Amino acid sequence: MSKPSIPQGTRDFSPAVMAKRKFIFNTIESVYQLFGFMPLETPAMENLSTLTGKYGNEGDQLLFKILNNGDYLKDLNLNELDSKSLTPKIADRGLRYDLTVPLARYVVMNRNDISFPFKRYQMQPVWRADRPQKGRYREFWQCDADVLGTDSLLCEADFIRIYNTVFNQLGLKDFEIRINHRKLLEAICESCGVGNQFKTITIIIDKADKIGHDGVKKELLEIGLSDDNSNKLLSLLERLPLNPETLQNLESKLGHLENGIKAINDLKQVILLAGNASINVKLDCSLARGLDYYTGCIFEVIPTSVKMGSISGGGRYDDLTGVFGMNGISGIGISFGIDRIFDVMEELNLFPTSSNLFTDILFCPMDENAILYCMDTAHTLREHGFKVEIYPSASKLKKQLDYANDKKILWVAIAGENEIASNQISLKNMQTGEQLNCNLNDIESAIKSQ
Repeated sequence: MSKPSIPQGTRDFSPAVMAKRKFIFNTIESVYQLFGFMPLETPAMENLSTLTGKYGNEGDQLLFKILNNGDYLKDLNLNELDSKSLTPKIADRGLRYDLTVPLARYVVMNRNDISFPFKRYQMQPVWRADRPQKGRYREFWQCDADVLGTDSLLCEADFIRIYNTVFNQLGLKDFEIRINHRKLLEAICESCGVGNQFKTITIIIDKADKIGHDGVKKELLEIGLSDDNSNKLLSLLERLPLNPETLQNLESKLGHLENGIKAINDLKQVILLAGNASINVKLDCSLARGLDYYTGCIFEVIPTSVKMGSISGGGRYDDLTGVFGMNGISGIGISFGIDRIFDVMEELNLFPTSSNLFTDILFCPMDENAILYCMDTAHTLREHGFKVEIYPSASKLKKQLDYANDKKILWVAIAGENEIASNQISLKNMQTGEQLNCNLNDIESAIKSQ
């Protein structure tokens, strides 16, 4: 018999790990709600026609396809062995690659029932057939927020404030918000005389963190850029504080180009609206966000005290719904990478320490009568917000106390013959070892007093 296993790039999450993940989820969700976002969920699988062509050629290769039901090989010509002709015949669905394209599909399908601007957040898993490595999984969660139906740069400023609020509440102080503008990248390419290769160049630039400066230059030369153009392009891909001085310097270099003027004016407005929240924002002209649908400001957040890739990203997309037949809907969104955030917080020991992650009080019955004796009191405490469980059998006390220690339960309420006879309970603090007797009705006040 083979040993049980799980697919590469996926993980199980223990209760202790889930408690920490819930802390991250709940923090992000509460901040989204503070800014007026509403929850949404979409199916794990979408039609491949919905997914393909939205993420670029490389993204399309990373889509997980789902085989069609039934005898999908029946009408297949076995000579058709290349994936491009084979895939449509055996698979017409796939697991979602991100939450943004399903959002666009949802908005188009429900356009008559939506009030614009439409602000939604969505926290669900996505799947990518990538090579697993540290911080990169094949199944991982995204926590998205998007605004559709407005081109106001207030949205960009709000997302900068959301970043600051979330990471400060998580206790992650060492992070850097990086921002760029797709039209600024276009202007840089135009100024270097390679504007006609913009899409190919952005894909290469987007790999800078993986292949480094030399690797980027090597690939630029391979696609036909001259040594001079490559050097000029790379010299403009700086990372600088996002402030008026930086933008003024860029304006002197790119202000003669329409795309440059648009990008610089947008970034000036974002600084103004974000106010103090933009202090730790860097303008990263090398930030490309390789997905084809971005058209305006783009974001990434990088932890600065841990070696890790981006823990959040996003940007503006002016016509994503247009591919589904609904033109003229501007949108912008960001996504928190829950798995990478978890890894960063774990490495930095940022999760709150808690002795009772799950159960607050464990009732320890010493005989069968004691189980019944504890039932009503346990129910009352639950009504008052305590997480309570009763050990399900009258086992030896040591076994029950070991169970409490294993689950890091702070309080145990011991009930035996003597306690039942006196209508009391023996309440023990598992952290300090202190023990006291109190009436059943006084358990709550006794715990709160300590």
